[in-house]
Amino acid sequence: MEGRFGGIGVEFRLLDDTIFVTSVVKGGPSERVGLLAGDRIVTIEDSLFAGKGLSSDDVMKRLRGEKGTKVTIGVYRKGEAALLPFTIIRDDIPVYSVNARYKIGQDVGYIRIGDFGRNAHTEFLNAVASLRNQGCARLIIDLRGNTGGLMDPALNIANEFLPANRLILYTQGKAYKREDVYSNGKGSCQQYPVVVLVDEWSASSSEILTGALQDNDRAWIVGRRSFGKGLVQQEIPFRDGSAVRLTIARFYIPSGRCIQKPYVNGADESYQYDILNRYLSGELGSRDSIRFIDSLRYETRGGRTVYGGGGIVPDFFVPLDTSGYTSWYSQVVGNGLVSGFAYTYAVENKERLKAYDTANKLAAYLDDMDLVTPFLRYAAARNVRGRYEFISPSIPMVQRDIKSNIARMLLGEDAFWMLYQDGDPMLGKAVEVIVKASNVVEADEE
Repeated sequence: MEGRFGGIGVEFRLLDDTIFVTSVVKGGPSERVGLLAGDRIVTIEDSLFAGKGLSSDDVMKRLRGEKGTKVTIGVYRKGEAALLPFTIIRDDIPVYSVNARYKIGQDVGYIRIGDFGRNAHTEFLNAVASLRNQGCARLIIDLRGNTGGLMDPALNIANEFLPANRLILYTQGKAYKREDVYSNGKGSCQQYPVVVLVDEWSASSSEILTGALQDNDRAWIVGRRSFGKGLVQQEIPFRDGSAVRLTIARFYIPSGRCIQKPYVNGADESYQYDILNRYLSGELGSRDSIRFIDSLRYETRGGRTVYGGGGIVPDFFVPLDTSGYTSWYSQVVGNGLVSGFAYTYAVENKERLKAYDTANKLAAYLDDMDLVTPFLRYAAARNVRGRYEFISPSIPMVQRDIKSNIARMLLGEDAFWMLYQDGDPMLGKAVEVIVKASNVVEADEE
């Protein structure tokens, strides 16, 4: 949540028992000494650091460290006869909350917030400025999979969209006096129509932002019911260094709804496996399976009906599509074979792929290539096989995953998400909503 750590500034994957550099942080210590995406780190401090049993934790323990300290690595690079030595001085490495921002169509800007770290608000404003310069006049904020983080950045982002004196959030508990948070009217995004994407893993700060915009009739919400995490906890430290977190209050969004999903005393298992139970009950596949309790009925500022009971229920429901998820797909993804093949392909064809310097150009080129057949051979060589009739439902997803991972290595995160989400039904619905409703639930003028 601090937004940075001490390290050498690379992202990596363990590929065939070696450390494979998938990207190098721009302006970071590794880029400064000439490390490249596609390099394989073979030695650390002149000792072999490869082989079976190597874990990501092992790698991070050796490569991370205090700012200003040195680490020497030996790198295998395709086309070089010997290992290349690099001595890298560790530095503060930023951890970004905004994973992607790009333009969709003529004037829709897309921003994906992965978590709410300390710098999330600033990163969000920078993303908005970049999209504004590209001619974007509407925004889609993607909070899917965002399990939360710090509360203040979420409140600050909500404030950007609201006129003055709008309630954003309040907290209240049995022995905790109610505290209200209001908008100040100085937000820079008040003119933007906005859609927010959520799913069953959007939690805590994600729900605060989503609920504040929905209850103020400031955004349409698209997706599935969010997680339902809305407790205020106070950490009480002890002399031995341990601590206990005590729940002292709950979060409430402007309509009076409590974000926190209910807990029935003694029903620990039901509470713990809530998402699985939603799937088994059919809720993730059909809005009609959500049980609305009339006593938990509330109204937004503009009089729209919304419901409490845990989480944020979207205005437009998009079901979870599991048709392509086969056991074979779970194996090739879970074992890192899709990304491993993609990164290997990118390295072996790097010179040829340099000509395709945008996500759209690269996608058009890769669409004409047969990536599936060599991938099936790659997976089979690593003992993951399957009959074609069982594999075929997953082929479109594998093609998408390979293309997007190649794009990530060559062009970065924005390109990855552009290709990974090509054809995504939830994003497609968001675009449909925001384009058809140019005045998306705008806040009424005071």
